[in-house]
Amino acid sequence: MADPNAGLDEDVPMEEVNGVTGLPEPHGSKIVVIHPGSQNLRIGLANDALPKTVPMCIARKARQNESEEDGAEPRPKRIKTEPDPPEKWFGDEFAAQYNQMSSELKIRMRNNKRRLLPNSKELVVNYNRRTEPETISEHNDPHSIAWTEIPLDPKRAPEYITGQDALRIPELSRPRYKLVWPMRHGWLNEKEYTQRNLMLNDVYTILDEAIKSQLGLTQKKELQQYSCVFIIPDLYERNYVVTMLDMLIREFGFKRVCFMQESLAASFGAGYSMACIVDVGAQKTSICCVEDGMCIEESRMNLKYGGWDVTELFIKMMLFDYFPYKEINLLRRYDYLVAEELKQKFCSMNESDVTVQLWDFHLRASGQDTRKYTFKTYDETMLSPMVCQPGSYRSFST
Repeated sequence: MADPNAGLDEDVPMEEVNGVTGLPEPHGSKIVVIHPGSQNLRIGLANDALPKTVPMCIARKARQNESEEDGAEPRPKRIKTEPDPPEKWFGDEFAAQYNQMSSELKIRMRNNKRRLLPNSKELVVNYNRRTEPETISEHNDPHSIAWTEIPLDPKRAPEYITGQDALRIPELSRPRYKLVWPMRHGWLNEKEYTQRNLMLNDVYTILDEAIKSQLGLTQKKELQQYSCVFIIPDLYERNYVVTMLDMLIREFGFKRVCFMQESLAASFGAGYSMACIVDVGAQKTSICCVEDGMCIEESRMNLKYGGWDVTELFIKMMLFDYFPYKEINLLRRYDYLVAEELKQKFCSMNESDVTVQLWDFHLRASGQDTRKYTFKTYDETMLSPMVCQPGSYRSFST
């Protein structure tokens, strides 16, 4: 009788279906792709349609959380003159630049034959100034948040919490937890760590927890059957690659490791052999040209601003126009999530959206009733994404 496996490659992994040798495993099912970023970690198998997204952060026990440090100074930072109106909170320079940008936007829209109301800004300010939040009891809130539970006994509280659970830790938890982001601007965040080993340990912990929770690979011996594709920045440091290679081989135990630059991976995924890749992230914007599977060295750029700067500027502009939730502090976890949600929902680069519009959002904080805020916007939703660099807002005419 002829051998049924004759002619098959012996190295092709086979899976058993009902005890009978079946077809080879799907191509890419044994390859783990890891792409760490400043805000999110994307991880998945090579044959997955979409990667899993996990916040690239870790919360560890501390004496104070991040919003209580440095004298509990809020972000965006206000000038400490409480009686002054919101127009004075960020200084005269910001007010002058913001008013100039608003005037130039009006000129641009008139040239494009867009209809404008003469008192749009006054309508927004007057409405936001007098609106009050609506309180919703917790049992009447259908979308209440499941906060991360911390045991009452401090000894039983976990030493660290990663991912989305870390962002849902109550601000006034006992014990306190401080949220740390081990990557900033696409690179290792050495500025906020006193020891390099602590930083690398946090990176390992986040990756380890993501592999276990998102891919279901809970045993280290399972990773010996998998290869790893690790995505690195276009402008990378050799020391970073060596460190991550040592971690992936020694600590995780992957069978093989491949490093690929971000722009190269993006061009391969899109099916282009020649492209200019622009990656707008939370902390950085990178630009690189790819030709025939190679990143052109002279074209690589890493600009130190991104979506986070848009979020902060959007909130500053909203506060300038009497945003009803004036206590917002981007260093608080729930305020940070609310600000990101508002940016994603309302910010636009479409001129037709620059009109007086009524919006609402729900503020949910641990141990407090839900508050529903209504507010109006005008040009803040378009001006904030058009920021050119943090702290310096270039006019449209330049």
